[in-house]
Amino acid sequence: MRDRIIGCLKGVATGDAIGKQTEMLSRDKVTQWYPNGVRGFEGTPGSVIPRYVGNARREWLIGETTDDTERTIAVARAILKDRGVSHSSVGREMLGCRKSVHPGVRSLWEFHEANDPDRVALEHDGCGAAIRVAPVGLVYSSRNLNGIVSAAREASIPTHGGSHAIAGAAATAAAVSAAVDEASGEEIVELAERAATIAERQWPSPEGSVFSRAVRSIRTDLVQRPKLEAEDIAERYFPNTPLTIVPLALSLATVMDSAASAILLAANVGGDADSVASIAGAILGARYPDSVNDEWYDVVEDLNHHNLIAIAEELSALRIEGAF
Repeated sequence: MRDRIIGCLKGVATGDAIGKQTEMLSRDKVTQWYPNGVRGFEGTPGSVIPRYVGNARREWLIGETTDDTERTIAVARAILKDRGVSHSSVGREMLGCRKSVHPGVRSLWEFHEANDPDRVALEHDGCGAAIRVAPVGLVYSSRNLNGIVSAAREASIPTHGGSHAIAGAAATAAAVSAAVDEASGEEIVELAERAATIAERQWPSPEGSVFSRAVRSIRTDLVQRPKLEAEDIAERYFPNTPLTIVPLALSLATVMDSAASAILLAANVGGDADSVASIAGAILGARYPDSVNDEWYDVVEDLNHHNLIAIAEELSALRIEGAF
């Protein structure tokens, strides 16, 4: 269990850093910037990612993690400090996060402008909740599905109160928990669908239970394909909406058997590549800890100093203790 929890957090961070290289690029732009494809860290770690040279907001570095990992750690710290999951404790920890706090990311900008750890967002359907919710799945047993859904919502609502966002967070947390409990790919996706359905019933959207259906639809298609290729996935499920980003990540994580391979595939697809790679990397890191690329992780740790193994060990102690 300890190895699976460590593998999950390593998958979060390496997926985030590798995926950042192509975040928000179209598939065509990915191939223009990386004619040979993304094969890992493309350049010297610590140097500026070429397309971010001169960027006014931030010159992101090769190997640097984004707000995805920063806020995942914030959720973990909130759980470890309070031995529980509440939006106030998560909000308190997230107020210390600094990455991607600008008007271009409205969900984070509004939260930090309010400067209130008790704030509850009533809108925003992006994937920002799902990408930070892995620690919920790491401490909750997959047998406690209602607890997972409630805790995922608590971790979401400081910034994301939309139905799709909460469903995505619930599905991701459930998938992580099931992976730690050594469930199969089919079992993981079934639990993720159930979690999303519960969330969509409790906090519905006008469209109904569309998120859980999107997960099943994408996975059913991908599992039937003889080979997963970036060009094909980008054409079918380009990850740039709430109903493609997290469902695609969950599908990759339950069809593939390698965190490193899923991370590279997501990076070469483009779109919200760091989110897809981070979520898929988290679940596959928990399923197959040895499939996380430790050379990538060493780069990430040397550059970011997250100390994720220590955090993972503390979360593992709570899981083993059965505190949730």
